Amino acid sequence: MLKRSFFTVSVCLSIPSADAQIEGRGLVLEEVSIPGMPGLQAFAWGQHDGQWLLIGGRTDGLHRRQPPFTFLASDNNTSAWVVDPVLEQVWSTPLSGLPTALYEQLQSTNMEFQQRGDVLYMIGGYGYSGTAGDHVTHARITAVDVSSCISAIKTGGAIAPFFRSLADTRMQVTGGQLGMEGGHFLLVGGQRFMGRYNPIGPDFGPGFEQQYTNAIRSFEVTDDGTTLGILDYTEVIDTTDLHRRDYNMLPQVFPDGSFGHTVFSGVFRYDQDLPWLNTVDLHGTSYSVVPDFEQLLNQYHTAHLAAWDSLANSMSNVFFGGIGEFFFDQNGVLWDDPNVPFVRTISLVRRDLNGELTETAIGDMPGLLGAAGEFIPWQEAPFDANGMLRLHDLAGDTILVGHIVGGIESSAENIFFVNTGTQSDAAPRVFRVYLTSLATKVPDLTEMDGALIAIEGPMDGAALRVRITLPERSSIQLLVLDASGRTLRTVFQGLMPAGQRVLSVPVDDLPSGAFLLELTGSAGTRSLRFVR
Repeated sequence: MLKRSFFTVSVCLSIPSADAQIEGRGLVLEEVSIPGMPGLQAFAWGQHDGQWLLIGGRTDGLHRRQPPFTFLASDNNTSAWVVDPVLEQVWSTPLSGLPTALYEQLQSTNMEFQQRGDVLYMIGGYGYSGTAGDHVTHARITAVDVSSCISAIKTGGAIAPFFRSLADTRMQVTGGQLGMEGGHFLLVGGQRFMGRYNPIGPDFGPGFEQQYTNAIRSFEVTDDGTTLGILDYTEVIDTTDLHRRDYNMLPQVFPDGSFGHTVFSGVFRYDQDLPWLNTVDLHGTSYSVVPDFEQLLNQYHTAHLAAWDSLANSMSNVFFGGIGEFFFDQNGVLWDDPNVPFVRTISLVRRDLNGELTETAIGDMPGLLGAAGEFIPWQEAPFDANGMLRLHDLAGDTILVGHIVGGIESSAENIFFVNTGTQSDAAPRVFRVYLTSLATKVPDLTEMDGALIAIEGPMDGAALRVRITLPERSSIQLLVLDASGRTLRTVFQGLMPAGQRVLSVPVDDLPSGAFLLELTGSAGTRSLRFVR
């Protein structure tokens, strides 16, 4: 392990921030326990009406090095899952009722996927095929009607009527990313891997074939609800700049107002088994390497969030944990670990109005989490059709913007060379992601020019002691709201005399989570966040 000063590594990298911030808002994670939540990593997801459909991926952790024990079929996810994060309920159904080709593909890992309207499209994926008698990358694109499939799973109905699939060798890709621009799908990077993983090489023991696509593949998908088709297919190949897999690709609004994507980091370089550090901007099949920028943090695929601020003309790209070659220690010193460990880092890559990229470590995950996990946007938050959060449309103090779902949880930073299958696992963990106003602390009376609201000491579990200070006799209303702004309880409504008064707010019947106390009076509305 080498210690490197961040000043000599990249002029674009900042030391960790004491408070995670995105364009003037705080970033807060809150774990929520969902009974029956499956542990999944490298899966595909779609959503409808705030409920998630989870398909594919694996139920184990980091793959092992020994060919007989790696990517075992017994650890495939062979069910389709529905999760309601509000009601905290889970439903599932086996995929075994589907035709064999679909059943085998949809239990694979690292499929590329994209939801268009109510339809989730899944491409490729790697896993054991009983038909082939070996591990394969599937040459197939499959579509599922999300809302109908969710309904069928919840009611115990058949799911096969809502799937359709097309075999096509151009779709034989795993570990890439799938985006959309102008009605065309973009299948970017990834590889075709056939056979068992073997770190010693393709010609030793159980051999394998590995071929990076090195490509941007652009195409239209026709879908009449019964039959799929691929039209207007074009391909651009670059064996250098597009030679990557297991990376993050995020939608972007560039400073000139155009829409596209940015490919971040990924693996592996030709000269050694280390991540790429450069990033690539895409406009359809046109692309360019970002000059004078290296992404040092969070280089493997991990849960991520793209957020656009039209007022600042900036893009914020947030990466939650995962795996990376570089990380900061507690003293703010950047370390370079060529073993490429699991990391806790939450990082931000910001593109300003001049197109300059800067990278900042803004916080830590509560563990070695995030790798092969997903960020699922909250449908009531202001996301656009491209999956970008519109920061300029956020209103309120504490806004739920999405959930971090699943991924690998590791027991230590470097486990690859000692991995027996017990050092990591697919995490059945879910974290709510909030953006909060940085003015949530109670200011003094002169700043408020009116009423004050404060929480008196720690919560005792059954009730919250709330102190209200009024400069004069006023008619007020005190409410308890959930994170989405829905009223859960009216604590007080009526006239209150000037001075201080302490109210007891029952909270023992509230679920775990973040809530707001909202005080409304003649001077306006003030709110204060608390966590149950």
